[in-house]
Amino acid sequence: MNELKTDVVVLDDSGAKFSDLWKKEDYWAIWLGFLVLIVGYVLFLSQTPPKFAETVTKANQTIQVAVKKAPFRTIEYYQAQDVKKKLRARDSNAGKTIAYYTRTPGRWISNPLDSFYVPKVTVDAANAKAMPAADKEKAGESTAIEEARTAQKTAEDAGYKDISLNAAAQAKIADWRKAQGAASKANADASARSVNLFPTLAVLLIIFMVFFGVGMIFMGQNTAKFAMGFVGVFVVTVLAFMMGSQITMRYYGVNAEAWAIILGMLVANTVGTPSFIKPAIQTEYYIKTGLVLLGAEVLFDKIVAIGIPGIFVAWVVTPIVLVCTFIFGQKVLKMPSKTLNITISADMSVCGTSAAIATAAACRAKKEELTLSIGLSLVFTAIMMIAMPAFIKAVGIPEVLGGAWIGGTVDSTGAVAAAGAFLGEKAMYVAATIKMIQNVLIGVTAFFVALYWTTKVEPEKHGLAGRKVSLSEIWNRFPKFVIGFLVASVLASLISGNLGSDLSNAMVNEGLIRGIISPLRTWCFVLAFTSIGLGTNFRELAHYFKGGKPLILYVCGQSFNMILTLVMAYVMFYLVFPEITAKI
Repeated sequence: MNELKTDVVVLDDSGAKFSDLWKKEDYWAIWLGFLVLIVGYVLFLSQTPPKFAETVTKANQTIQVAVKKAPFRTIEYYQAQDVKKKLRARDSNAGKTIAYYTRTPGRWISNPLDSFYVPKVTVDAANAKAMPAADKEKAGESTAIEEARTAQKTAEDAGYKDISLNAAAQAKIADWRKAQGAASKANADASARSVNLFPTLAVLLIIFMVFFGVGMIFMGQNTAKFAMGFVGVFVVTVLAFMMGSQITMRYYGVNAEAWAIILGMLVANTVGTPSFIKPAIQTEYYIKTGLVLLGAEVLFDKIVAIGIPGIFVAWVVTPIVLVCTFIFGQKVLKMPSKTLNITISADMSVCGTSAAIATAAACRAKKEELTLSIGLSLVFTAIMMIAMPAFIKAVGIPEVLGGAWIGGTVDSTGAVAAAGAFLGEKAMYVAATIKMIQNVLIGVTAFFVALYWTTKVEPEKHGLAGRKVSLSEIWNRFPKFVIGFLVASVLASLISGNLGSDLSNAMVNEGLIRGIISPLRTWCFVLAFTSIGLGTNFRELAHYFKGGKPLILYVCGQSFNMILTLVMAYVMFYLVFPEITAKI
């Protein structure tokens, strides 16, 4: 009888208290995330960029004329769009200051110090060396736009009724856009500025100490020990950013998140993680705060813009793959750990590490299981972001279809955008939007996993099958930070929707999100991955790899995901809703 009571207590988890609002890390993740949101709203939504209305009105008039005149996007159309894209709230003084202090180590080739410090004399010499290439690319752009104008004029003179002339004009305009991009990149290479990140990183270290330290005080932790240990965590995180910025690593997608885990594990499994660092290994604290910030990047009006096809690809395929992969792991592979099974399944099917962390919190997976899931995700993300665009180009898959396929299968949001960019602007837009739609499922997945674990898995585990489960038990199981994620998404979406597309892009996308939310979210994520690495022992992971079942589960699940996503994307974008595809 006493044994039964003990099991019930484990299952019920003692109930929520009002003091949890300032004593639990889930709530502190929400409060810190909301603090950043409030600061962002004040800084970026309080005033519009100079001459915004006048510039946008003129650009929109040009776009309307271009759309009515030609059956394809003309030179004038793209030029007007480019003018609107230059209207960015983050170009304000406040935005530039935040960008200055949240910078991460930059690109380097052979000397790691170049990632942190490049003196003016070196920059000036590099700029002078790069100037001839920039001039060449600029001349190429001028030639390309003249050829595009000639082809467009020829099509116009034919009243846009000659399909071959229209196609020729479109091809020349596409060549001009590529030349324009190359010229822009070359110009950036020839106008670099001197860099010294050491002072800004020191300031950012102090800001993060205070930012996270306040919560540590209320949660009853030793703040002095946390601050001392955080220096070590921050240093490894900075080194991870440095390694991820090396030009070859960037090309192959081995980013800062991957290096954070690699470097952390190297320390933990060689010299051992120093004891003074351990109080600052707060993996869930950092990642949960980052996930609340991620919520503000999921905007419903952007989701609606791509229409029903994207929603079908993200919201129909994903749960099917998740459930089927979990069942496959239990019935076919007979994985001994259900928590590892569901964490890998969510990681692979939903949206990578973010979904894995939310799911692991909902089912209370062991930290070794979460580490293993994230490790698999990072390895396959790096492979897929290179292999998928190459395959898509090799077999001639249409750009929109390729973007949808990438968006629904590649795990990391950053990797999705990078892989889509290999194919073109349309592919990048479709891929990033579908991944954004998929990100909405982070909260939904966490809720249903918490519900399933409370009502099915845990009662069976404790010999209480058939027992009625109370709402309080489900609430205790549910990761509270997901509420912050959802609220942040709703608030940002309401503001974005009320502003209209142009003002929303300038103030929300190019202000709130890219000005403060995304940079800080990136830092939070890499701090979390560093903590995962520093807290992981290879010997603790070894038995989870027994029989290779986790790897088999991921490979089989991802293969199924890729096939189903490609089929669904083709059906939705090309058979059911081709008119939406034509407008992208």
